[in-house]
Amino acid sequence: MKFKGVIFDLDGTLVNSLEDISDAMNTVLQELQYPTHTYDTYQYFIGSGLRNLVSKALPITNNSETDIQDCYDRMITVYRQNCTHKTNAYDGIFELLAELKSRNIPISVFSNKADDLTKEVSNTIFPNYFDPILGLTTEAQKKPNPSKAIEISENWNIKPEETLFVGDSDIDMLTATNANMYAVGVIWGYRTKEELLADGAQQILNYPMELIALF
Repeated sequence: MKFKGVIFDLDGTLVNSLEDISDAMNTVLQELQYPTHTYDTYQYFIGSGLRNLVSKALPITNNSETDIQDCYDRMITVYRQNCTHKTNAYDGIFELLAELKSRNIPISVFSNKADDLTKEVSNTIFPNYFDPILGLTTEAQKKPNPSKAIEISENWNIKPEETLFVGDSDIDMLTATNANMYAVGVIWGYRTKEELLADGAQQILNYPMELIALF
C-alpha cells in the first residue's frame, strides 16, 4: 500500500501540552478547594476532550453535570490564556513536518481539543503546515467517531486506506481503525507501546522521522 496523506493527533503526538492543561485544571481545583493532581495523573486524563478531563479531575462528590459544566467553563478561561505558555513541539517533529512538506504530502491535525484551541495551538507552534486543522465542535463528532477523519481524506481525494492516522492514545488507534486508516502509535506521548498495540496500532514510532519509512 502506498500512503499519500497523514492525519495527526495534536496533544501527546505533535506537542507536549500536558503542563499547560494540568496547570489550568489545577488552578480551578485550587480555587474551589478541591484536591489537585500530578502531571502523571493528568497524562491519563487526556485524550477524550477537555470536558472529559474536567470530569475525571473533579472529586466524585462534586461531579454532577452542573459541576462539570461550571468547572469546564472556568478551566477553558484559564487555559485559553495559557495554552501555549509551556506547550512545545516534541523533538524531531519540525524535521518530520518539513520532510513531509518537501514531498508534497498533505498533512492535517484532528484533535478532541476544542476547535478554537486546536487552531490556536497548531497555528502558533506550526504556522503554515496543516490543512485542515480540526478540533472538537460537537460531542457527536468526537474521536473515535471517524467521520471527520474520512472527510479530511476525501477532501484530499485520497482513500482512507491510503491515509496514515498518527496518535498517542487508544482513542486515536480506534479512530484510525474505524476510519479504515493505517494506525500509527507514537510512544513519546501519553501512552505506552504495549497499550497502543493492544488498542490496534499497526506501526509504532520511537522517533518522529521513522514515519518517513512508510512512504
